[in-house]
Amino acid sequence: MKSTQPYTHPMNLYSQRIKEEGIVVFDDVRELPTGDAPFVSSDYVICIGHRGRIELMYDDIPDYSEQHTVAVIFPNHSLRKINVTDDYLATLIIVDASVLNDPMLQIINQKRYRYEPHPNVKLDKHEYRMIMNVVEGMREITRLRLPDQRMLMSRLIEFFLRLLSHYRMSKLNEPHVDRQVSTRFHNDLAQHFREHRDVGFYAEKACLSTKHFSTVIKQETGHTAAYWIHHHIVKEAKLLLHMRHDLSVQAIADMLGFDEQATFSRYFRRETGMSPSDFRKHQ
Repeated sequence: MKSTQPYTHPMNLYSQRIKEEGIVVFDDVRELPTGDAPFVSSDYVICIGHRGRIELMYDDIPDYSEQHTVAVIFPNHSLRKINVTDDYLATLIIVDASVLNDPMLQIINQKRYRYEPHPNVKLDKHEYRMIMNVVEGMREITRLRLPDQRMLMSRLIEFFLRLLSHYRMSKLNEPHVDRQVSTRFHNDLAQHFREHRDVGFYAEKACLSTKHFSTVIKQETGHTAAYWIHHHIVKEAKLLLHMRHDLSVQAIADMLGFDEQATFSRYFRRETGMSPSDFRKHQ
């Protein structure tokens, strides 16, 4: 028998908890937080569909959530409900923007170019079970109230996103994904960023003129190719500075393809507003 109690969305009930804990899992979600009105989140939202279907407008593009779909939704995108079935059920993982100060979670912005134009990944039954095993780990951490809960949740979110990206990459033979110039660009960037920081190199690998390549990347990702090159270098630098205290700044500069430590330090300061040493000191 269907409950007659009014449904209150958990994001509306526990906004303060999201701020305090940084990463929160909400189960038994059946609606948008705003009902029929457009919803725009300032947080990162991961939606895992379990059953039923909700049809949405994602900005001005028709989208949906249904059984075994996972959507990674970045802040400031508008979601508006078109239709929802009575049996729709989902789990939400809310990631407060402040959590992204953790260098390990730079993966969220690193994968932005993939998920922002197309938030949904359709999983098979095995992939869905594996993803839900990670979510159960998050629930267990929350239940145990461990003193290092925030750090543990961050590690699990990182693993979750790497696993989801692996599943998504396995579907790249789908024509609408394979045609994306940005997907190939980011694969090339991951291989060659230490030696090549010029847009022309990546345009040549895509067999496009630099101007056309830059236009396509901007259209597909919302950012320029130069932005993504700088973003990738800084992400790798932050990760090494944070995780590899056994390496000197000079050694990290060498690993990232900089001729001199001073050149690396100037580059890092220009992109982040602080020196590599100061960044490491504050981690």
